[in-house]
Amino acid sequence: MKEKIEKIIEKIEEAEHIAPENKPLIIEKIKEWKEEDNAVSEVILKLENWWLEVEPIFAEMGLV
Repeated sequence: MKEKIEKIIEKIEEAEHIAPENKPLIIEKIKEWKEEDNAVSEVILKLENWWLEVEPIFAEMGLV
């Protein structure tokens, strides 16, 4: 699970649709949550929900 979180952090760092000034804040919060076992599930759930919202946008652009 922690390996997946590291991959998520990498994706956030590479993401062009996230404002550069927001990336450190998002990554810092994820690292805080990473230390809490219950929070890991919460992060994954939030990211999955976010992806369900943005996936159609990426699909329309041909990125999925």
